[in-house]
Amino acid sequence: MSMTVGEAFDRYLGPGTGLRIEAYDGSTGGDPGGPVVQLRSPEALNYLLTAPGSIGLVRAYLSEQLVIEGMDEGNPYPELQTFHGGLSPRRPSLRELPDLARFVRETGLHVPELPPQESPAMWRRLAYGLRHGRARDAAAIAHHYDVSNPFYELVLGPTMAYTCAIFPDDDASLEEAQSYKFDLVCRKLGLSPGMRLLDVGCGWGGMVRHAVKHYGVTALGVTLSTNQATWGREVLEREGLSDRAEIRHSDYRDVTERGFDAISSIGLTEHIGVRHYPAYFRFLLERLRDGGRLLNHCITWPHNLKNGMPKDQFTNRYTFPDGELAGSGEIVRVMENTGFEVVHQENLREHYARTTASWSTNLSAHWDACVAQAGIGTARVWGLYLAGSRMNFEKNVIQLHQVLGVRTSEAGASGVELRPDWEIEAAVRD
Repeated sequence: MSMTVGEAFDRYLGPGTGLRIEAYDGSTGGDPGGPVVQLRSPEALNYLLTAPGSIGLVRAYLSEQLVIEGMDEGNPYPELQTFHGGLSPRRPSLRELPDLARFVRETGLHVPELPPQESPAMWRRLAYGLRHGRARDAAAIAHHYDVSNPFYELVLGPTMAYTCAIFPDDDASLEEAQSYKFDLVCRKLGLSPGMRLLDVGCGWGGMVRHAVKHYGVTALGVTLSTNQATWGREVLEREGLSDRAEIRHSDYRDVTERGFDAISSIGLTEHIGVRHYPAYFRFLLERLRDGGRLLNHCITWPHNLKNGMPKDQFTNRYTFPDGELAGSGEIVRVMENTGFEVVHQENLREHYARTTASWSTNLSAHWDACVAQAGIGTARVWGLYLAGSRMNFEKNVIQLHQVLGVRTSEAGASGVELRPDWEIEAAVRD
């Protein structure tokens, strides 16, 4: 080969990556004192060359053709920081193109087999129907949420809450912060004994259980995940709550009941598609009584310049197929245009950075058990996903907003206090 892998790395990535490359051809490159990245075969180069950027790196790593020495696979946060800042190939000059072409040809360039953890390409997903149709939504939810309930118990902890926690102080544990989050949502919704709550996208039922146990409501939760519904029903039965709470394996669009006093939507909006926002919020408005409240809690962009999700992004391919985001302003706009009076919103971005860091810590601490439950490939995907999410929340690439809306009556009555006090006075509830 006219140019070694190490030489190619130095030539086209240049100094300053902070990484040391050790390649299958015996060559080295990069920073001699940096973390060691092993390229174990020409297939590693095929992954990197056929998908430049993060997707190629992920594919090579998941296929075990790229190994980073000493990396905590359950919490690869330091390595992601290094890769994020230092791996941007420069554009070769015209004089360098023949050497680069020869190098690529001699590696036997071809499209390698994709890791099994990567969700089907967009054209293959059409087998499930159009984006955000019922069948395709169900398939996307199953891809992410029906991994293994024991796996989620290890990563999420006892609350089984898979949404942004709210930390009342620096010393709060993840469990305390998740319980605090549920309490804050209940208070924003103005829940009191005898009320009826609808929780759409209810997950494993944490919000349903908290509202029934601590606020005396009756509650209906709906989820498209079979695993979540099964787990949540078993807990309701075990805790003696089945007479006041139901977890239904259902699309939220199949809820026919109306007249709810409150609706919580915690982490569902990311799945429904931005162009479906008007229909989504209209549907929820129609299920509320006059004076009823909706608390929408979801990940957002930090601006309102774009909607959706890049098709080649890691999250779209490996964790949230068909997931889409919008800015908080877009959510407020659609809610207001639908008929809600928006009375409060807040950004909890830094709380989600702490939440994902806590989940990463759990994954790392229970790595072997998580691998036994979900397989090494899926566990590695989650290591990347959680550490990458933490980094994106910390860097303000994404945010988390709670928006509170009311179905105000025709006479203009909202039922919201003039100056609401949603602070939680006592110790965090269990």
